[in-house]
Amino acid sequence: MMSPHVLLTLPIAMPLTGLVLTTLLWRMPRLQRLASLAASCVFLLAGIALLVATADGTILATQFGSWEAPFGISFVADNLTSAMVLITAIMAVVIAIYRLTAPEEDGRPMFQPLYHGLLLGVTGAFMTGDIFNMYVWFEIMLISSFGLLVLGGTKEQLDAGVKYVMLNLVMTTIFLAAVAFLYGATGTLNMADLAERVPAIENDGLVTTLAVLFLLAFASKAALFPLFFWLPASYHTASTPVLAIFAALLTKVGVYAIVRCFTLIFPVTGGLSTIIGVMAALTMITGVLGAASHFDIRKILSFHIISQIGYMLVGVAIATPLALAGSVLYIVHHIIVKANLFLIGGVIERKSGSCQLKRIGGLHRTAPFLAILFCIPALSLAGLPPLSGFWAKYLVVKPSLDAGSWYLAATSLVVGVLTLYSMLKIWNEAFWKTPSTAAPAPTRNSNSSFFAQYVAIAALSAITMAIGLNPEPFVAFSVEAAGQLTDSSRYINAVLENPYAPN
Repeated sequence: MMSPHVLLTLPIAMPLTGLVLTTLLWRMPRLQRLASLAASCVFLLAGIALLVATADGTILATQFGSWEAPFGISFVADNLTSAMVLITAIMAVVIAIYRLTAPEEDGRPMFQPLYHGLLLGVTGAFMTGDIFNMYVWFEIMLISSFGLLVLGGTKEQLDAGVKYVMLNLVMTTIFLAAVAFLYGATGTLNMADLAERVPAIENDGLVTTLAVLFLLAFASKAALFPLFFWLPASYHTASTPVLAIFAALLTKVGVYAIVRCFTLIFPVTGGLSTIIGVMAALTMITGVLGAASHFDIRKILSFHIISQIGYMLVGVAIATPLALAGSVLYIVHHIIVKANLFLIGGVIERKSGSCQLKRIGGLHRTAPFLAILFCIPALSLAGLPPLSGFWAKYLVVKPSLDAGSWYLAATSLVVGVLTLYSMLKIWNEAFWKTPSTAAPAPTRNSNSSFFAQYVAIAALSAITMAIGLNPEPFVAFSVEAAGQLTDSSRYINAVLENPYAPN
C-alpha cells in the first residue's frame, strides 16, 4: 500500500512528466503521441489508486515543504476530489487514444505539452487544500487552455482567444483580490483553517461580500449566468480534441470550486441560496435556448455545456446531502457524455465535411455504428432512462421537490425536454435526412483511420451505459461524497490533525 504522501503526489507528477516528455519529443510526433498516451495511462493508474484509498470514506491529506498545516502547501483528497482526479485521468487517456489517428493537430508539436499543462492545472485545482494555490493552478490552466485555443493560428481562433482570455483575466483578478481580503480578515489561506475561522468573523457584511466575490470569480470559470458569454464565443473555434477536453474539464473546475468553497468555507444560507438557485435556473434556460436556436453541431453542444452547468449548481443552492449527491453524480455523468458528443461531432465533420446541419445528412446509412454511438450520449444528456443522465437528473429534481424549490424542479424538467429537442434535431438533420446535393466533400480517410476515434467514443459510451444500468454503486459513492461535504469536520480534522504529514 502506497503512503498517502505518494498517493497525493502521483496525480500531479504524471501530467508534469507528460509535459516534460512531450516537450523533449517535439520533433518526433509519433513518439510524442505514444509518450502522451503512456503518461496518461500511468496517470489513470494513479487516479484509480487514489480512489481506492479514499473509497471507504478516508480523507487523505499531506503537507509539502516540511511545514505542518495550516502553513504548509496542503493536498487533500476526499471522495469528490478522488472522483474528479479519476475522471480527469480517464479523459486524458481517451483523448490521447482519439488523437492517435486524428489529423487536426498534425505538425503542431506544442499541442501535447500544452495539453498536459492543462491536465496539470486542472488536477492541481482539484487537489489543493489552499485557496491561494487554487488561484495558482487556475493560472496554469488558463495559460495552457489559451495556448490550445489559438494553436491553429486562424483569425477566428485568435479572436475567440482574446475574448476567452480577457474575461478570465478580469475574473481571476477579482478572485485574487477576494483571496487577499479573505487573508486580511482571517490570517490564513488553508481551506480547512478557513472553515474554522470564517464563522468566527463578527462582521456578517464582510463575510457576505467575500462570498459574493468568490461566487462571481468561480461563476465565470463555470460559465454561469450572466458570465457565460465567453464560452459560445470561443469553444466552437477549437479543434475536436481540444474542444472535447475543454467541454469535459474547464467549466467543471469552476463548479468544483463553488461546491468546495460553499460547503466548507461559506455556509449557503437564505439569501445566498436564493442567488445561487436563480443563477442555476437562468443558466439552464439561457443555455438550452441558445442550443435550440443554432444549426451548427459545435455551437449546439457548446450552449448545452452552459445549460447543464445549471443542474450541477442546484445541489449547492438546496445544500441538502441528497442534493449535493446529485451534483456530484451530475458532474461525473456530464464530463463523460459531453466530451463524447464533441468527439462524435469531430467524426461527423470528418465524414461529412461540415458541422452545419443543413449541409449534411444520411449518416445512418453511411456510418450506422456512429449513429448508434451518438444515440447513447445524446439520450443520456436529455435524461432518458436507463442511461446515466436519468439518474443524475433524478437526484437533482427529487431534492428540489423535497425542499419546496418548485421553480428549480420545473426548470430542470422543461430544460430536459428542450435538450431532447436539440439532440433530435442533430439526429434528424445529420443522420436521418437525405444529404443535401450541395453537401461538401467529406475528408478522404480509410476506415482504419477512424479506428482510434471509434475506440475512444465507444469507451465513453460504455461508461455511460454502465452508470445507467448499474447506478447503485455510483449513487452510493455520490451520497458518501455528499456526506463528507456536509460534515466539514471530517475534512478539517484530516488536514489540521493530519497523521500523514511528512517530518
